[in-house]
Amino acid sequence: MRQRSLIALTAALAAGSLTLTACGSRDDDSSNGSGGGDKTTVVIGIDAPLTGDLSALGLGMRNSAELAVKTANKEEYVKGIEFELEPLDDQAQPSVGQQNAQKFISDKDVLGVVGPLNSSVSQQMQKPFNDAGLVQVSPANTGTELTQGDGWKTGDSVRQFDTFFRTATTDEIQGAFAAEYLYTKAGKKKVYLIDDQKTYGAGLAASFKTNFTKLGGKIVGSDHINPEDRDFNAVVAKIKSTGAEALYYGGEYPAAAPLSQQLKDSGQSIPLMGGDGIYSAEFPKLNKKAEGDLATSVGKPVEQLPSAKEFIANYKAENFEDAYEAYGGLTYDATWSIIEAVKLAVDGNDGKVPTDGRKAVLDAMSKVKFDGVTGTISFDEFGDTTNTLMTAYKVKSNAWSPEYSASPKVD
Repeated sequence: MRQRSLIALTAALAAGSLTLTACGSRDDDSSNGSGGGDKTTVVIGIDAPLTGDLSALGLGMRNSAELAVKTANKEEYVKGIEFELEPLDDQAQPSVGQQNAQKFISDKDVLGVVGPLNSSVSQQMQKPFNDAGLVQVSPANTGTELTQGDGWKTGDSVRQFDTFFRTATTDEIQGAFAAEYLYTKAGKKKVYLIDDQKTYGAGLAASFKTNFTKLGGKIVGSDHINPEDRDFNAVVAKIKSTGAEALYYGGEYPAAAPLSQQLKDSGQSIPLMGGDGIYSAEFPKLNKKAEGDLATSVGKPVEQLPSAKEFIANYKAENFEDAYEAYGGLTYDATWSIIEAVKLAVDGNDGKVPTDGRKAVLDAMSKVKFDGVTGTISFDEFGDTTNTLMTAYKVKSNAWSPEYSASPKVD
């Protein structure tokens, strides 16, 4: 977020003077709080799990994207353009995400899409978006292969899709940071490793294993679970005999919470550590014995960032029912990156959306750079964020508390 006059927006936003619509007339809209005059409507889609187990994260994403769009419209940030947000629910299901991608593609007014949350969902959306030349910016996908292909593991990274960008850093970075923190800062040398067999969880666990063993740590056992299960006593019994000093879990909070509690219930007073998929306020709510558990997440907590003060104030003023959660700031920045690209495209075309708006926006993405909620936003040659800062959190008094932030070095 460029340091725009967001605080000045608070009263207007709280009063609901701006409205968002998901459909309707898209060539001359002058009734969305823009102060009158014919405007060209540009639609930004957002795909996230708005229902289901992961909806706490998805709703925070939707609300944050909505705030970005409202801000751009209130400021008339792109002259002659009225932005609309079109949210679609993927239910954290790859097949639904693929259907949503086709819906966005078929709407000619959609010039960019924010999301999704899950890397496995993104895998089904990337190629359709790329074939359609439609920009996608995820605030949450961390699977390294999404941008660099499987060759990244052997140092042979190749960009996979020209249309895919992200404001979240990769699991290559996150796994290295988690391993360094657990081995060096927390002093845990023996770890049991579990993943949920999904793209995100398996990739994160693999990165953690590589980096933890490189540091000298020992993986004393490993297993896979079904993320739909909630009874993990069988695998918990296996861990007990290994002498593990911590459990690292690649997956998300709906399964991580009962796994952690059942681990403690078995008499094993060792922490569960996971990635940004467990960094949610829901984790300690679902886990009566979460105290001392650990998580990593991208960036610093927005509450500690001077650049996020206005975002937090205006999010609060909107009276959203749901918290912005782990990906709120990153989603705002992802949405604003598309808005910036639209601005570059319009400014370069005499103040009008180019005939091939999607191509113009895609061409502009490589030039996007601005001061966002989470720091400086720009993208490298793979479409990855240039901001690799990570933070480790610990559950204290039933809430996540930041412990340590750094940008890890990856060999």
